[in-house]
Amino acid sequence: MAAIGAWKKKYSQNKPAAFMLLAFVGAPLTQTIYGMIVMNRMYEFAAQGNDLWGIGAFCGAAIGLSAYFQGKCAACACDAMEETGKGFGNYMIILGMTETVALLVMAFTLGILGRFAGA
Repeated sequence: MAAIGAWKKKYSQNKPAAFMLLAFVGAPLTQTIYGMIVMNRMYEFAAQGNDLWGIGAFCGAAIGLSAYFQGKCAACACDAMEETGKGFGNYMIILGMTETVALLVMAFTLGILGRFAGA
């Protein structure tokens, strides 16, 4: 929504709109991939009769919260980029830091699930 608002403001002023805002908009979508990787691994163990509800709920909530806050950071980045036209790299670093939370959750969850392989 912030990207659309930024573009609207630029278009209403007959100025070019920054296409780079799409990078901010798309950033939280990667968490879906991490969730699918974990889900596929969990499915293998659930098919063997393992009860993984707690792990799945925690992992899903943590990845979801990471995406939520990355979206909020992305909205602020859109707003700041629209106003200043500067700082793209800095904003991407912040989005990368929030992305790291989801990556770590995925890595730790896959590590925990790896213990089921030996069981």
